[in-house]
Amino acid sequence: MIVLIVAGGFLAAFVDSVVGGGGLIAVPVLLAAGLPPHLALGTNKLAGTMSSLTSMITFARSGHIDTKLVKRLFPITVVGACGGTLLLQTIPSDFLRPLITALLVVITAYTLLRKSWGERQTYSKLTRRTGLAMAIAALGLGAYDGFFGPGTGSFLIFVFLLLGFDFVRAAGNAKVLNFGSNIASLVTFMLLGSVDYRFGLLMGVSMVIGSLVGSRMAIRKGASYVRPLFLVVSLLLIGKQVWTMLF
Repeated sequence: MIVLIVAGGFLAAFVDSVVGGGGLIAVPVLLAAGLPPHLALGTNKLAGTMSSLTSMITFARSGHIDTKLVKRLFPITVVGACGGTLLLQTIPSDFLRPLITALLVVITAYTLLRKSWGERQTYSKLTRRTGLAMAIAALGLGAYDGFFGPGTGSFLIFVFLLLGFDFVRAAGNAKVLNFGSNIASLVTFMLLGSVDYRFGLLMGVSMVIGSLVGSRMAIRKGASYVRPLFLVVSLLLIGKQVWTMLF
C-alpha cells in the first residue's frame, strides 16, 4: 500500500506540476488504499497542496510567473474555492460532468487547430475589459476547483493562453492560482474533518519530489513539452468524464 501511494503520488505530481490532472491518478490510488470518497478528496487536497506549492516555487524561481498579475487574482481564487467547497457539502457535483466534458472538448480542439499557439508571448498588460474577464475567470475556476475539480489546471492554462502568455508562463501563472484554490479548499476540508493526515502526508512527500522533477523538465524543454502534455491530459480528462457518465 505504501509503494502504491508513493508511486501514484509521484506520477500524479509529475503531470499535475505542469498542466494539472493529477487527481486522475491520486484519487483512484487513495480509493484503492481503502479511503472512503469524502476522505479521498480531502486527503488528495492535502497532498495536492504540497505539490502545487512546490511547483509554484519552482516556476517562480525560474522567472516564469507574472507576479503582478497573479497577486491580483490570487485572493479572488481563494474566495471562490472556499465557496465551492462549502457548496459541495450540500449539493452533489455530478450534474456538471456533461458541461465540463463539452468544454474540455472545445479547449482540446482549439489547441490542436492552432498549432503554433502558445509558442510566443504576446501579453503586455491588463486592460479594464481583460481585467474584469480574468477576475471572473479566477473566481469561477476557484469555485469550480472547490466544488468539482477535474480539468481545473487545463482551464487555467487555457485562460492564460487566451490572454497572450506562452505555454510555460501560462503553466506557471496557473500553478499560483491552483495553489490558492487548493489551500482554501484544503482548509475547508480540514475544518470538516475530511482529511486522513497519514495518507495525505505520505503521498504529499512523494508529490513534492514529482513536482520538482515535472516542473523543472517543463521549464527546461519549454512549449514543445508543455503543449503535447496539455493535450494528452485534456484527452484523458475527456475520456474519464465520458467513461463515468456511461458506466
